[in-house]
Amino acid sequence: MNNPGHYLLLMSFWYVVTIAIETAILVVGLSRRHSLRNRLFAGAWLTACTYPVVWLVLPRLISDYTLYLTAAETFAPVAECLLFWLAFGKTEPRTRSALIRDMTAIVIANLASFGGGWLLQKWIGDGTIWWEWLREFNTLK
Repeated sequence: MNNPGHYLLLMSFWYVVTIAIETAILVVGLSRRHSLRNRLFAGAWLTACTYPVVWLVLPRLISDYTLYLTAAETFAPVAECLLFWLAFGKTEPRTRSALIRDMTAIVIANLASFGGGWLLQKWIGDGTIWWEWLREFNTLK
C-alpha cells in the first residue's frame, strides 16, 4: 500500500464508518438540551476536526503502535469534548448532569467507533492488515 491515493481511500472508508458509529451514539447519548440537528452536526463535525490528526499527523510522529494507539484514543475524545463544550457548552439549560452526560456520550462514541472499527476489520479481513496502514504510512515519501 505504498500509494498515498490508496491510503486516502482507506482513510475515507474508515471516516464514514467512524461518523456512522459516533453519530448514532451522539444522537441517543447527548443531553436533550441539544436539538437533533445539533446532535447530527456534532457527529460529523467532531470527527472532521480530530480525524485528520489521528490519521495524518500522529502516525508521522509516533511509529510505535501501542504508543500511537494510546495517543490517538486519548487525543480524539479529549479534543472532541473540548470542541463540543466550546461550541455547545452554553446551551440552556446548563446543568452539571447535562455536561457530564454530553462528555460521557462523546467518550463512549469514540470508544465505540474504535471497537466497531476493530470488529469490522476482523470481519472483512483476516486481521493481517489491521493497523498495517500505520507502518506503511510512515514509509510514504
